[in-house]
Amino acid sequence: MIATPAVAGTPVTLNAHIVDATGRVTLGELFDDAGPARDVVVAARSGPSVVLDATAVQAFARRYGLDWDNPTGISRIIVRAEVTGLAAGQNREILTYAHSLAAGEIVQGSDLIWAKAAAAPVDAASNVDGVIGMAARRPLREGDPVLVRDITAPLVIKSGETVDVTYAAEGMTITLQAKALANAAVGDTLNVLNTASKKLIEVVATGPDQAVVGPEALRLKAERNPAQIALR
Repeated sequence: MIATPAVAGTPVTLNAHIVDATGRVTLGELFDDAGPARDVVVAARSGPSVVLDATAVQAFARRYGLDWDNPTGISRIIVRAEVTGLAAGQNREILTYAHSLAAGEIVQGSDLIWAKAAAAPVDAASNVDGVIGMAARRPLREGDPVLVRDITAPLVIKSGETVDVTYAAEGMTITLQAKALANAAVGDTLNVLNTASKKLIEVVATGPDQAVVGPEALRLKAERNPAQIALR
């Protein structure tokens, strides 16, 4: 039976352990006290899990009179299949790729899915939040386990590109242009070639085609590797 949209809003709480047994994710599976709207289907699940956008779920629930205030500000809701029994050896849940990805492609929530396995690889990723937004180091196949060694922070500077390098100290700010001599993610140290003086400069990447040198670069290096800086 499908519930009809309600007029007055009813405060609801996201269930602490969200599972689905039928492949049809309902409001009752997502929220406590969903009442007459408990059988309303929110999404379909075709694999071991499905990742839902929290903002979209919040808006959908409101259409059926359920007010979820999302007090912790989560961005994704993971719904897993209800497990009634596992085959011998299939007793570990690991994060896998729902789709194949090309090298350099940014991992999205829809690219990830939980699956059962006999054992987890040593460097298997333990949570979704630590993977989403990262870039694939190599081509990744659908069904592969998500390994920490296979992902990296996305590049913000590519070798050969023009980079704006900023020096700031004692109220003075100077910006110059240089040519990147290596790829870099945010926080990486790289060498650039000053296009005016033709001198090499060691800088720290801070954003798309942006880098810093001087006191700010030293501070960022210290934050990233305090032990190494202390030994200098």
